[in-house]
Amino acid sequence: MKIRAYLRASTSEQNAERAKEYVRNFAESQGHVIEQFYVEQASGRIYERPELNRLIEDSFAGDVLLVEQVDRLTRMKTEDWEKLKDKLKFNGLRVVAIDLPTSYQILTPSVDQLTSEVMSAVLKGINNLMLDVLAAMASKDYIDRRRRQAEGIAQNKANFKGKQQVQETVDKCLEVDKYIEVNQLSQVKACELAGVSISTWRRFKNRSASSS
Repeated sequence: MKIRAYLRASTSEQNAERAKEYVRNFAESQGHVIEQFYVEQASGRIYERPELNRLIEDSFAGDVLLVEQVDRLTRMKTEDWEKLKDKLKFNGLRVVAIDLPTSYQILTPSVDQLTSEVMSAVLKGINNLMLDVLAAMASKDYIDRRRRQAEGIAQNKANFKGKQQVQETVDKCLEVDKYIEVNQLSQVKACELAGVSISTWRRFKNRSASSS
């Protein structure tokens, strides 16, 4: 079993290295090493992604596709997500997402074969269900964000006092909210995963609340 990490390209080299280090540390904490990193330049909204296709072509049945966040794979139309799932299943690839703890079992099989088989079947069902639910939510979240921007509703950065925040920071803070509400992550874990400091996120929350 080889671990292949799939990452989204970042405009900042520092953020890109942070993402690699975060994923690498996670793999090591589970007793594994990353075989190769695949950094995607294409939009996460489209089905045809060169690096994802290359990862699938390089893989063998039983290999793991590791992502930082579920929406790195699922932020697409429902019909495209179904096609991607079929493609991954056909190639025998298993998905592990750091923000989806039910997927970790893939990396830590039980010593007891019977227990392993039973738990694997149960967790596989739960994991597939969670992936579908989060895929639907990621798609809806993407559409809602674009709608709010188009309508001029998402004016969070304008509500900041002092230094104006860039839209990327606002988006990261909104991701933190999603991880806390949907994935039940702690504030610290959610901020780490979104790539924003907890102090910045707290300022965002406080100022958003005071402006509402």
